Amino acid sequence: MRKLATFVFAAMLGTGTQVCQPAAAQPATGAMMMSPAAHHLIHVSKCEPYQTKTIVNAGYAPGFVPAYYPYPRNPYYWNDVYGYRYRQPAVVTSNPSLAIDYTNVGTKVASTIEFGLIARGTLVAEVRDVGTFSPGAEIKHTFGISSNVFPIQTGLPQCVPLRITYKDGTHWKNPHLPALQRALYM
Repeated sequence: MRKLATFVFAAMLGTGTQVCQPAAAQPATGAMMMSPAAHHLIHVSKCEPYQTKTIVNAGYAPGFVPAYYPYPRNPYYWNDVYGYRYRQPAVVTSNPSLAIDYTNVGTKVASTIEFGLIARGTLVAEVRDVGTFSPGAEIKHTFGISSNVFPIQTGLPQCVPLRITYKDGTHWKNPHLPALQRALYM
């Protein structure tokens, strides 16, 4: 059991998620309220960036569908968790893509989830999913990403939730955001 706990702890540190301390190790004041760790809200089963189209006629991985993108395929911008205006490319066969298989393991229905793609220990892309993401529902979406993400090299890609907006209007922000890379906005 100790080996498993050590492995889980090391894996959580590698994903940039918050590691919650046991109750005995937390301050006794009760005034400090910890934000839930990302792994308590979203479980990412697959995080797979594709440099070239994966299916000739569709541009996305088998079993996945394109994520929300404003109609009619206008550039998709939003103010990201860092406060900058971020542009997400469309899911088309000419663009690289990112397939994310995830589950809302929290207790509330989410309406917007922003993910960061981390490779080689660096945030290399952001994507935003919009919809109704109920607790326990598995989501398999493909997102367009910039060709500047590549080459990934030997870095194992990780998809980390950066910010979540819930249907009830509440928000969650990852307390351990990856370091800001201004090159993402150029």
